[in-house]
Amino acid sequence: MIDLHTHVLPGIDDGPDTVAGSVAVAETALHAGTRVLVATPHLREDHPRVVPEELRDRAAVLQAHLRARGMDVEILPGAELDARKAATLSEDQLKLATLGANNRDLLLETPYGPLDDLFDSVLLDLVVAGFRVTLAHPERNPTFQAEPEVLGRFVEQGVLTQVTARSLSTRNRIGAVAAYFLREGWVHVLASDAHAVDKRPPSLNVGLQRAAAAFPEARAELAWMVTDAPRAIVDGVELPERPARPQARKRFRLLRR
Repeated sequence: MIDLHTHVLPGIDDGPDTVAGSVAVAETALHAGTRVLVATPHLREDHPRVVPEELRDRAAVLQAHLRARGMDVEILPGAELDARKAATLSEDQLKLATLGANNRDLLLETPYGPLDDLFDSVLLDLVVAGFRVTLAHPERNPTFQAEPEVLGRFVEQGVLTQVTARSLSTRNRIGAVAAYFLREGWVHVLASDAHAVDKRPPSLNVGLQRAAAAFPEARAELAWMVTDAPRAIVDGVELPERPARPQARKRFRLLRR
């Protein structure tokens, strides 16, 4: 599996404080069947240690620590980009923050508050500049929760989405919204959003198994979301065809407040 969204780099955001903590995250992920971790620290003003020019080297340093320990886990550079921060970066700096350093794909943090005009403007500017954007954890956003069709319009315009795997097995508003997005075909990637072994752990397989149990008709599709789709994103190529889904017996409806 490929985990497209992890905070595995040590000492620069709200992920592990130390190299030992990062190694523990990678080891847990490896035992859970993940072979590639994309390091996506928060690129935003409240994490000044996250610098676009340093992302590739920091990923390489962690990769060296893992190889020295005989761990077969690949660390790829990237960032979870805040919209306000994105507005201040040059195109060259944005390319340094792309997933897998592929010069094309950006992981844009969906805010935890309502979407505003700045977010829409930044998203449009990134697309116009030639970047392919994946929205991180849109199921947690109140605008998308209240008006899911807004996300649907973004997807129709070519925006990709990454849902946190464990969201699909939670019995709350976030879980209901994530399920609705899945039913509508608006989810492209599942990831762990791992921060530490004991805080948002990197056990992507657990979230995947629970999601597959909850949505058996989407089992093949869910597997695609942790293998083929994230591989295409880090490689900067078009996503392969999504597996066909058997007709669900009952149409899922999102209950609005």
